[in-house]
Amino acid sequence: MRKFLLLTTLNAIAALPLALVQLIGSFLGLLAFLGSKPYRELFKPQYEAVISKYKLPNHLWAAVRASGMLFSDSLWIWRNPQKALKLAEVQNWDLVEEAINEGHGLVMLTPHLGGFEIIPRVLAQHFPATILYRPSRQTWLNEVVEEGRAYPNMHFVPTNLNGVRQMTRALTRGEAIGILPDQVPSGGEGVWVPFFGRPAYTTPLPARLASRNNTPVVMFTAKRKGLGKGWLMQATRLTPLSDDPTVAAAELNVAIENAILKAPEQFIWAYNRYKHPAGAELPPSNELVNL
Repeated sequence: MRKFLLLTTLNAIAALPLALVQLIGSFLGLLAFLGSKPYRELFKPQYEAVISKYKLPNHLWAAVRASGMLFSDSLWIWRNPQKALKLAEVQNWDLVEEAINEGHGLVMLTPHLGGFEIIPRVLAQHFPATILYRPSRQTWLNEVVEEGRAYPNMHFVPTNLNGVRQMTRALTRGEAIGILPDQVPSGGEGVWVPFFGRPAYTTPLPARLASRNNTPVVMFTAKRKGLGKGWLMQATRLTPLSDDPTVAAAELNVAIENAILKAPEQFIWAYNRYKHPAGAELPPSNELVNL
């Protein structure tokens, strides 16, 4: 019943024009910020610390509204993939083609920023993509997300050993794999390295997969262009990551930081990037790798 009600609501919202859906998302972002003290106490310090560090204009309320749009963008893209693709302006595509034509596959990194869900759909127009995702603990909710994300030429695999094996096979076939690099990995699967100056438990998996066969690693962003106007998708090829997992994770975080700074108001600041996952060692605060 819960699944039916949620699907009905999501389908009704997704049937609206993108601009209206983004306005709804903006309202939900404001509602979450004003109505939830834990949400506000997580969001505001993380955003303002980065703004202060880089001496950027403080657009807190724009960031709050955009936090809701991140969800609404994803929902609309899931339900309207062809319309969404027409609203995606793609830059640096020659860089992506050159990387995939090398024949070693492609490691695609997509931080939670703007309309990030459009990125794998753009790639899937040209070559298969295997995407790593973390299943929800609630089966019915996981089914809703999987149904929403389903798209031709895109294959989703869970964050476990079997999922990693499937990604390795995809790279062997010369295909693309996708990883959300700003998610906190499970305990024992990451290393502590700086993220905007604070210790953050970070996955070294992209570097490990790329090192197997000199696979190119590309960071993608999908910056929201304006209300109802779609997204600007940009690609940046990273220099080969270190063979040392801790150094590689630190390099990865620098690349994520650079991606976020392209549109800091559009990042998912309500996510606790600095949490200590169960089973992970405590961060060695005086031994972190700085680049």
